[in-house]
Amino acid sequence: MSEPLFSKKNLKLLSDPLNSSNPITVQVLGICSALAVTAQLKPAVVMSISVMAVLAFANVIISLLRNTVPNRIRIIVQLVVIASLVILVDQVLKAYVYDVSKQLSVFVGLIITNCIIMGRLEAFALGNKPWQSFLDGIGNGAGYAVILIIVGFFRELLGSGSIFGFKLIPESWYITNGGFYANNGMMILPPMALITVGIIIWVQRSRNRKLIED
Repeated sequence: MSEPLFSKKNLKLLSDPLNSSNPITVQVLGICSALAVTAQLKPAVVMSISVMAVLAFANVIISLLRNTVPNRIRIIVQLVVIASLVILVDQVLKAYVYDVSKQLSVFVGLIITNCIIMGRLEAFALGNKPWQSFLDGIGNGAGYAVILIIVGFFRELLGSGSIFGFKLIPESWYITNGGFYANNGMMILPPMALITVGIIIWVQRSRNRKLIED
C-alpha cells in the first residue's frame, strides 16, 4: 500500500523547516541573502519566491535522476540543473517585474551558489522520491522565505517608514515637520540584517529549549 501524499511524515517535510530545522536560524545557511536583499520588503519577497521555486524543482529533477547520475559527477549535474532553473527564473523576473529584477541585480544569479539548495540536493533529493523531494524543497524554501520576509519587513518599516514602498508613518510624525519620529538609518545597513536575524534566533531558541540542547 502506497503512502498517502500528505501523510504525517510528508507534512513534517513542510513544517519542520519553518521551526526546528529552519535553514537560516537553525542550520545557519543562506545568511548572505539576509544581508543583501532585505533592506526593502519587495525584493525580499521576490527573492524568497525565486529560491523556493528553484529549490523545489531542482529537488524533483535531481530525485528523478538520482539512480542514473554517476556519483563522481553528481555535483556538476546539480550545478547545471540549478543554473538552468536560475536562468529561467531570472528571465521571468525580467519579463514581469523588471524593476525588482534590477534591484536584485547579481543576487538572483548567486542563487546558484546558495548553500541551502546544494545542501538539500545532497542531503535529501539524492536519497528520496520526487514527491517527498518536492515537499522538502517547498518546506525549506518557505523556511528561508519566512526569515527573509520578517527581516525585510522590520528593516523597511524602521529604516524607511514604509512597507512595499508605501509610507506608513504619517509625515506629520517626523521631526522635520515638528513631530517626534525619525527613521532609523542604521536599519538599511547590512549589519542590521545580521542583528535582526540574531534577534529572531534568540526568540526562536528561547521558545524551543530543544534547540539550545542541540
